[in-house]
Amino acid sequence: MIKHALPVTREADFAAWYQAVISEADLAEESGVRGCMVIRPWGYGIWERIQRLLDDRIKAVGYDNTYFPLFIPLSYFEKEAEHVDGFAKEMAVVTHHRLIADGKGGLTPDPAAKLEEPLVVRPTSETVIGTAFSRWVQSWRDLPVQINQWANVVRWEMRTRMFLRTSEFLWQEAHSAYASAEEAREQTMVGLEVYRTFAQECAALPVVAGEKPENERFPGAVATYSIEAMMQDGKALQAGTSHFLGTNFAAAQNIRFQNANGELELANTISWGMSTRMIGGVIMVHGDDDGMRVPPKIAPWQVVIVPMLRDKPEDAELIDYCKALQADLAKQSALGEPVRALLDLKPAKAATKRWGWVKKGAPVIVEVGPRDMAGGNVSVVRRDRLYREDGKLDSAILARDAFVGEVADTLADIQAQLFAQADERLKASISPVEDWAGVEAMFADSAARPGWADIAWSRPTGADLDKVVERLKALKLTIRNAPMGQTGHPGAPCIFTGAPAVERVLIGRAY
Repeated sequence: MIKHALPVTREADFAAWYQAVISEADLAEESGVRGCMVIRPWGYGIWERIQRLLDDRIKAVGYDNTYFPLFIPLSYFEKEAEHVDGFAKEMAVVTHHRLIADGKGGLTPDPAAKLEEPLVVRPTSETVIGTAFSRWVQSWRDLPVQINQWANVVRWEMRTRMFLRTSEFLWQEAHSAYASAEEAREQTMVGLEVYRTFAQECAALPVVAGEKPENERFPGAVATYSIEAMMQDGKALQAGTSHFLGTNFAAAQNIRFQNANGELELANTISWGMSTRMIGGVIMVHGDDDGMRVPPKIAPWQVVIVPMLRDKPEDAELIDYCKALQADLAKQSALGEPVRALLDLKPAKAATKRWGWVKKGAPVIVEVGPRDMAGGNVSVVRRDRLYREDGKLDSAILARDAFVGEVADTLADIQAQLFAQADERLKASISPVEDWAGVEAMFADSAARPGWADIAWSRPTGADLDKVVERLKALKLTIRNAPMGQTGHPGAPCIFTGAPAVERVLIGRAY
């Protein structure tokens, strides 16, 4: 029996395991405000890597970074009724700008400091950015406009879970305006593809990209597209969305331009966003019963060096040996960047530090003791394969120079292996189901991890769709998306309506 580093296993209690990873890996902690979290350095370091890599991709498709205010006048939302209705229950509102003593030792809002107009704490920025676009866009020559911002947003969630669903979270939101619907639709797919390739190439998350059903669209959107990732418990995680907004927001925000013929037209707008929810996905896709396993591309530190110090004079020589190793690693290039290597000199036992980094998920952990130094060696643990077949820690003694020379290949292999493991699990967890009885059988056991059902779909709308949603809700299911690039006939008639199917969709339980 292997004694794992975490107090609970995925099999025993997946939800408790998830919380244990966040705590034991020092990712985040409660803040004292319901639904808000303190992101600790290792967790924020992962977010910084996500920012860096995703930002490069966003700029590569023609977007410039900008920043808009946290506070948005309520009147901006009132212009777009459908959008407001979708977010109304989650909006945090500022009504006063000053506090005064209440005479009882506390503070209370000053009645004289009531704002003339309430301010909404940013839940998303379509309205305020649309208002700016209405000033910036006058002629067809001003188009397209393509901007992005990295920011925090607030949505007052009733049920919260760190990284997955918090009242305040961090994200990027890209917004753009175009002269034609065709170009806007095309660019909506560009945003979706940025997310798909980022998730798979950087976070090592295999995803299914596709269109959301009508009931799952972003409030006010004409069409919404998503990337869906499969967690180890078989549930889906919506990891990024891209929205074609048509002229809906342009009409509300008066984004009009004079075309080449001198006629006024409404612009077509889109938006797309990805958040710190991605970190929750990385935990639940790659984590094991010893903690996180962070893909090397998004790991703050790819190699962590742990010297086995004994509080003796010879420690100085061992530290010098490790510093030289760190310097040589930093000269190597892996996955397109210099290797990020950390020398951990904290005053703690080497074994304690080793297991601390195991729980954090550092891709490669290197231990160096006096014997290793004397022989010109290092002791290496790969986080993607922690144990040997006999259950003992898989720690390989390698020649120092050979390890340095091979580190790029090692990190690339870890990145590839994490993706391959997750991709195999995703493909094995999607099952074609041809009738409702099959769906009921697949999801009958609420404790099971059945994955997703792949079903024929006729795209019902209105009341017919409402009936489908209620039917699915009884089994705690939702439609995830209709995968892109479908070819051939969708198969049997729609299992809900009996009408001829036009595509296939994935349904399952989700976060």
